Amino acid sequence: MKIIDSHIHFDQYDGRGQEQILADMEKVQVESLLTVSMDLESSIINDQLSRKDSRIKPAFGFHPEQPLPSEQEMMELLNWMQAHQHNMVAVGEIGLPFYLRQENQAIELAGYIKILDRLLAFAKEIDKPVILHAVYEDAPIVCDLLEKHDIRKAHFHWFKGDGQTIARMIRNGYRISITPDVCYEREIRDLVSLYPLELMMVETDGPWEFEGEFKGKSTHPGMIHEGVRHIASIKGLPVDQVYETLYRNTKDFYEI
Repeated sequence: MKIIDSHIHFDQYDGRGQEQILADMEKVQVESLLTVSMDLESSIINDQLSRKDSRIKPAFGFHPEQPLPSEQEMMELLNWMQAHQHNMVAVGEIGLPFYLRQENQAIELAGYIKILDRLLAFAKEIDKPVILHAVYEDAPIVCDLLEKHDIRKAHFHWFKGDGQTIARMIRNGYRISITPDVCYEREIRDLVSLYPLELMMVETDGPWEFEGEFKGKSTHPGMIHEGVRHIASIKGLPVDQVYETLYRNTKDFYEI
């Protein structure tokens, strides 16, 4: 019953938290961690962590839920990613700032779309998958950009959106990943019922903390197992079949 955490901010755990997760991985049958980056500093840290432990598979990028980088900062990030592309499994986390705009309606989207467009063009150039933060009304904009660049290897993490966008994503073969909130969140359970298992992965987005049975607990990749059981129940499929499909989906998508 092996699993892969397809989206975790491993660099955001403190040293003790990182050590505990790495020590537990074999016991809880977690084979690998796809650790996503926030910016250049985060990318450098994840690169270093991956060189110490090969089970850490790093993605480099710029997370959109923060102020825009300057042109110099953006060029430094792209140049560094170009130089370190052979240790990078994907470009990510990238996308659009939905939640930031809920807090500040004055934030303009145009600059973030421009940054995302550049990062997608870069991913296409170096032939790497992309890990996307794109929910609700932002998702169709991101789908437009993916189609513009003819990018098929797109992974929408913790996705939320309308039925029309979900159908479009399925037609294009885009992947989604499901967090442990599938155990208690109706919106995510409905998404699981609609989306093909063959296009699905699982994640924690740790150290983000969850509610329900996980409330008050530090987010750990081992929590994914309970999510897999809920996915199997929603799909009406044997648990071992769901484990194998989710595991193989992630291995094949990221070529790890």
